[in-house]
Amino acid sequence: MKTPRRNEHEQPPVVTGHDARVKLLERNKRPAVPLRHTFVQRPSEETPRHGPLCEFVRNGDLRGLRAYLVVVAASGGERAEDGWTTELDSMVWARLFDTDQHTGPRGARAAAQRILDRLQDRGLIHRARSARGSRQIAVTLLREDGSGKPYDRPDGGDTADRFLRLPVVFWNERFDARLSLPAMTMLLVLLKERRWSAFPPDKMPDWYGISADTTQRGLKELNELGLVERRTRYKEAPLTPTGTTMLHQYALLGEMRPPKPGKRPIRQRDA
Repeated sequence: MKTPRRNEHEQPPVVTGHDARVKLLERNKRPAVPLRHTFVQRPSEETPRHGPLCEFVRNGDLRGLRAYLVVVAASGGERAEDGWTTELDSMVWARLFDTDQHTGPRGARAAAQRILDRLQDRGLIHRARSARGSRQIAVTLLREDGSGKPYDRPDGGDTADRFLRLPVVFWNERFDARLSLPAMTMLLVLLKERRWSAFPPDKMPDWYGISADTTQRGLKELNELGLVERRTRYKEAPLTPTGTTMLHQYALLGEMRPPKPGKRPIRQRDA
């Protein structure tokens, strides 16, 4: 029997970060990823109101925010008995975080570890190597409020346990790579709030710890991408020259629209 001649010109396929993220989401078999409201904004009785999200904005850390959402998508799909931990080779983490795009394996691994270090410093994860000299990195999800407390799956039972759901279309349709930091920030804010909410720019620093400029640029970009719609409403303001004040309200469109309030995230055993 003749041995098939090897094709000397055959090349291995190019695997991208997008490919890795899609495969990860397929493994978890969930239509949306649950994320506690406290990552975006703390309960009304707490001061200050803003959650860890604003730290990413203030530091211009788009790469860190994208990575954190991937970690939530990965670790949140693990079983509770595994401690909400995902263990992967550091090169796989690098691919998931897109740190392999413009550097070699060594630089990509180092960049991924720096991102994980930042997330750990913010009290959102714990990372550890599986063994001395190993390239396997175990990442354990912690509570979304940055307190460093152990993670558990949110069920919406009380104010501090309410959650938004980030649809997997966010990754599948590459919005994670397309959105700027202001747009991604406002997407999370919109997912957290009720449909047709208003976001007065002058109130956003107190409410969410983000600037008026970030708010306006983020909403504008989401609107241009067709992810939100805007409507104008008027309120009585008897002590103003016109007697009214105008405000804009926003709602998510299409597959980015959140499910009905109170709906629980899909558990692994239900998938």
